[in-house]
Amino acid sequence: MVKRAFLPPADALIAFECAARHESFTRAAEELHLTQGAISKQIRHLEQRLGVPLFARVRQRVVLTDAGRLYLHEVRGALDQLGDATRQVMSFAGSADVLNLAVLPTFGARWLAPRLAEFLRRTPKAALNFSIRLRPFDFTEEPFDGAIHHGDPIWAGAIVEPLFPEESVVVASRTFRDRHMISEPRDLLKVPRLQLSTRPMAWRDWFAAMGVETDSAYQGPRFEQFGMIAEAAAHHLGVALMPRLFIDEELASGRLVRLFGQPLDQKTAYHFVYPQDRTLRPVVAAFRAWLHEEARISRTSRESQLPG
Repeated sequence: MVKRAFLPPADALIAFECAARHESFTRAAEELHLTQGAISKQIRHLEQRLGVPLFARVRQRVVLTDAGRLYLHEVRGALDQLGDATRQVMSFAGSADVLNLAVLPTFGARWLAPRLAEFLRRTPKAALNFSIRLRPFDFTEEPFDGAIHHGDPIWAGAIVEPLFPEESVVVASRTFRDRHMISEPRDLLKVPRLQLSTRPMAWRDWFAAMGVETDSAYQGPRFEQFGMIAEAAAHHLGVALMPRLFIDEELASGRLVRLFGQPLDQKTAYHFVYPQDRTLRPVVAAFRAWLHEEARISRTSRESQLPG
């Protein structure tokens, strides 16, 4: 309540942001469908409340003071957050229940999204809200019902349930493979190896597993996400070490081909995570059951494709 006592009226903040963006009270009035006098009054009351001038008049126009520029940065961020929150809530209209889930970007785009139609068919009144989170977070401070997590099964204050282990395969375009005459692991020492910036040890571990000694495992173009690496490999830029579950479509279409049969066990896994001290709502329980079913199908499918 003490903090809220300092909050100016929302109308004044909106008027300030608009006037600052246009550097004009007149144009702010036109955008907000008010009179110029109403905008001036809102700004004057805001400055009186803050005790500092936010605008200075220079040659028939208004410009922000130093205090105004600082305040604008914070006000604009707050208004953007309010707008995002409002649009998010409006998207749930007509839905009986809402699922807020934090996902990893490539997992969400390449594994989860193609399967969601089946979940929505089973749970037609559910509303889905997915956001990107790359690292564990505190469920008491974030508005999520669950998360998809990759790595060790450790998450403070949460229950961590395994979905499937990660197995990586070496892939390239057929054109790239034939052009460089790749037939054995050692041949990869002479071609560009596409690197994921968050997994700098991946190629080193792969060469070690293949019994190939090298000091150049870390060399090669670096990318932020697996999706970018898959596209780069499909366009003949190099060889990629990719989780098998992310490239089903490329392998099925022939855009990418596996160079060697046996996958590399990354000793890591994907997990479904949810708050330890919170009873699962029906929509979350339904998603959890569906997710584990899809993970089991995915595991079975990959195991059936192993050589031998």
